[in-house]
Amino acid sequence: MPGSETEDVDGYLAEVVDPDRLTVLVRLRELCRTELHGFEEILSYGMPAYRRPGGQPEIAFAQQKHYISFYLMRPDVRESFEERLAGQDMGKGCLRFRRTENVDFDLVRDLLRATAKAPGEIC
Repeated sequence: MPGSETEDVDGYLAEVVDPDRLTVLVRLRELCRTELHGFEEILSYGMPAYRRPGGQPEIAFAQQKHYISFYLMRPDVRESFEERLAGQDMGKGCLRFRRTENVDFDLVRDLLRATAKAPGEIC
């Protein structure tokens, strides 16, 4: 669903039809809002994203056709979680959850906490 024409995250979530996916996306949003203290919630490239005030997005998530994606735009955080991410379906900066029941919310929470701890380079 990236490329959504909505103006805010509430509108983005309102477009989600599948109730299981909606539950996951709402939980991801809750985690982002809880763990990313001081970050702004915006839409970037048509998906929910989180950035430090005036900065570039460091975290985003989206509903795709075949999975839910969690974007981690901080190479330093990815590298520090290399072991935990090893068994995950991971692209360059995208963690893909193909089944809603397989979303590792503990891992996501820990990635968010590491992101919030200090600024870093964005890829």
